[in-house]
Amino acid sequence: MPTLGIIGSGNIGAAIARLATAAGIPVVIANSRGPETLTDLVAELGPLATAGTVEQAADAGELVVLSVPLTATTALPAGLLDGKTVLDTSNYYPFRDGRIPELDAEELTTSELVQRHFTGARLVKAFNNILAHHIPALARPARSPDRTTLPIAGNDAAAKTQVTALIDRLGFDTLDVGALTESWRFEPEAAAYTRLYLADPATPDERLLEAPAAPVTAARLASALEGAQRVRVAERTF
Repeated sequence: MPTLGIIGSGNIGAAIARLATAAGIPVVIANSRGPETLTDLVAELGPLATAGTVEQAADAGELVVLSVPLTATTALPAGLLDGKTVLDTSNYYPFRDGRIPELDAEELTTSELVQRHFTGARLVKAFNNILAHHIPALARPARSPDRTTLPIAGNDAAAKTQVTALIDRLGFDTLDVGALTESWRFEPEAAAYTRLYLADPATPDERLLEAPAAPVTAARLASALEGAQRVRVAERTF
């Protein structure tokens, strides 16, 4: 598989980078602090990983993972990802991002907001609904009986095919939820967001970051997505 650019070296970006290099996919990873701050991570990832600038990660290949806070996403140059297929892990967290009127008014989903900024990119939302430490815990080889399914959403069918192939290589099946307008179904506090992947869904909030995961079948994910009720974004504090 061609080189994967990863913009964002936080928990989700690093988890995807680990799975990618383990699967034989070269990565160029970047953050806002500069390549010199990624020495330890790149050493851990091995010879398939290179630290670069944000521009170098964006140019590394046709497919780019975008995994930075929402306000940092929309602060990037609008033309940075022109022509790229972008796997967008963005979520709106008011406690971190401040209040964003278009999202609070439900005029847009989070990824529609990101797509509006990167008009020249083909955006696919994925990996936003699972805790970072559950990503390596649940990754499985193809055709494993306990393989987990992740939702994706996007407006471009060819881009979704590319992202599906990447996610399959990383160790997960996918379920296409539809266009970005439907991505609210697996955004924060929705039925298909994080708790679905817990071994014990009743785990208290304060223990989520250490709680073990359990595989989620396509049928179980589909049920959660179909039965989802739209969260009133303006009322969210998380």
